[in-house]
Amino acid sequence: MEKTTSPFVDVSGATPREQNMWPSIVIPKESIDLEIARLQDIARPDNGRRASMIVHPQSRQPGLGLSPGIDVTINVLNPGERTFNLRKNSNMVEICISGSGVAVCDGAQTRVGKFDVWNTPSMAVHSYYNDTQTPWVRLSYSNAPLLEKLEIHYVEEFEGDIPPADAGTTAAATAGSSDGPRARDLALREQITDNGAWLLGYEWLIDIDVIESKSLHWPWEKVSQYLPSVEDIDRGYNGRRLFVLYNPATERRIGTTHSFFATISSSPPNNHHIPHRHSSAAMNYYLRGNGYSKVNGERLEWKEGDLILSAPGWAMHSHHSGDQTTSALTIQDHPLQIAMESLIWQERIKEPILTLGRQAGFESNRAQFVAAK
Repeated sequence: MEKTTSPFVDVSGATPREQNMWPSIVIPKESIDLEIARLQDIARPDNGRRASMIVHPQSRQPGLGLSPGIDVTINVLNPGERTFNLRKNSNMVEICISGSGVAVCDGAQTRVGKFDVWNTPSMAVHSYYNDTQTPWVRLSYSNAPLLEKLEIHYVEEFEGDIPPADAGTTAAATAGSSDGPRARDLALREQITDNGAWLLGYEWLIDIDVIESKSLHWPWEKVSQYLPSVEDIDRGYNGRRLFVLYNPATERRIGTTHSFFATISSSPPNNHHIPHRHSSAAMNYYLRGNGYSKVNGERLEWKEGDLILSAPGWAMHSHHSGDQTTSALTIQDHPLQIAMESLIWQERIKEPILTLGRQAGFESNRAQFVAAK
């Protein structure tokens, strides 16, 4: 008789395991430029996607990435090229780092130029084309590694405007078109305890209220106009000098997509952050300037055009600008972790560890500078 493996693992009295905190790494501009040049020179792939993923040395399949849950990909389109349509249940933030082109999402076309940022929602049909005379290069950030690890990453690529799976009339296309009551309105909805426990019928699970999630565009031409206002705050300001590229669909989770926030910072020369830490991973792409970061006691130098895994989850870190004004695009999986109620944060190391979104957060001293004006 074949011996079977027991599905049980005895964890009686077990103590928490030590987390494997990936070390921070810097991908220098020179390496990124060499990879861009290589992608420009290869034969055009059938689907038009010249792409190279930036992978951390500790990353393993399934779900390669620069952090365990975030991938970063260099994408190149040569003049006159376009990609096949794509849709997937991962979502993306993208930034144009050189050239110009057109991003198409759910039929809407957006012209993007250098340092413009835009998002692509889950299952939105999207493609790209370069109608200029120079190569178009963008960085894309997605939550695909997490979905790959869960074995639920749905990816579909096709030519034409309509995904093959959606051809013809489908139940999804006609759902909710009736003028009558929704099925969930006829299902049980009953509070069963005084402190807020409810019972809901099945239909509440499959007919969730829709919040519109669409592709939004943050043009650098407009965003950059606001940067001097954070740059010029008095040196006594104890917050980060940045703006969130906010998508209202993310509501209280303050994101650019439902998985990530993107921020654009502007720090004056010789600006120094107080060390802090958070469970969300963070990546910085430096648009200008130079400086260094200290992550778990290690000093990492960076400059314009470098990409850094600047905060592996829960690593103590701080950032310090050099002799120039510094700006960075920072991507963090902050909204995802708020949704999971896992976002712990320590704004200053001597302050308490808080679960943001479940507990009241931290205050900066911005009020004293507003009052001074």
